[in-house]
Amino acid sequence: MNEHQIRWDDLQIVAAVAEAGTLSGAGRKLGLSHATVFRRLNSMEERLGVELFERSRSGYSPSPAGEDLFAVAQRMSRDITDVERRLAGQDLKLSGSIRVTTTDTLFTGLLAPMFQQFRKNYPDISLEVVISNQLHSLSKREADIAIRPTSTPPETLIGRKAGVIQQAVYGAANRWSESRLAVSELRGHHWVGPDIHMGNGKLEAWMAQQEVSNACTYRIDSMLGMWTAVKTGSGIAILPCYLGESDDDLVRLTPPVEDLAIPLWILTHPDLKRVKRIREFTRVIGDALRLNLNAN
Repeated sequence: MNEHQIRWDDLQIVAAVAEAGTLSGAGRKLGLSHATVFRRLNSMEERLGVELFERSRSGYSPSPAGEDLFAVAQRMSRDITDVERRLAGQDLKLSGSIRVTTTDTLFTGLLAPMFQQFRKNYPDISLEVVISNQLHSLSKREADIAIRPTSTPPETLIGRKAGVIQQAVYGAANRWSESRLAVSELRGHHWVGPDIHMGNGKLEAWMAQQEVSNACTYRIDSMLGMWTAVKTGSGIAILPCYLGESDDDLVRLTPPVEDLAIPLWILTHPDLKRVKRIREFTRVIGDALRLNLNAN
């Protein structure tokens, strides 16, 4: 094998196929067609004179040579990411781009107007927003900042607590008059709850403890979906107060449930803490979140 025949593009192909296990999956990761990945992988194996993957009906598995190149690709990717972060950390200007990851519920209920005001006040900073309920890796530069509700922020990240998200039981305003009921008074009503795929174990446990799980005949795998279902009169549900209080179609039925309160964090990687635009974004959005959450 001639090591001078190996290019970074080659290593990216090997890494993508090894991680995805299929050519089509590798193509999606790289933004290439299935045929292009197939052609480039075959060309690479011809040049190197080795088989990099074992083909089977279940997919592509790295051969010993493929495992070797995959390990090299991972090391190089980490090195490149580290350099990018260090270079980004030297940027002291209020310009450039910020990639933010947050949940669909937070974006819809809180962040969208805050982001718009930030863009208006800082026109030289472009925002890239990743709406996902999965935590993207800040160490791999999949995002620069994460705005997430969590009681245990990762120790590898730094940030500030922007406040506490309160939650309460809400119902449709055209079916309920505003009141402050005990949860025990609501057990006989239809409930909307989280589907198992939503992964909200804390809420599921609370509903079981309050003996309302059996009354939950409508389950949805997103908080925004639950919010919509309650608005249309499908039942009552626990919702974040920032979402429920701003909606005239909803009425709060109980006081906030303290057991379901959860801190909201703005997190970034330590290598980016000196970047002026990151510091400014964290300060401005953090202050806006704190004011809004305290109002609820």
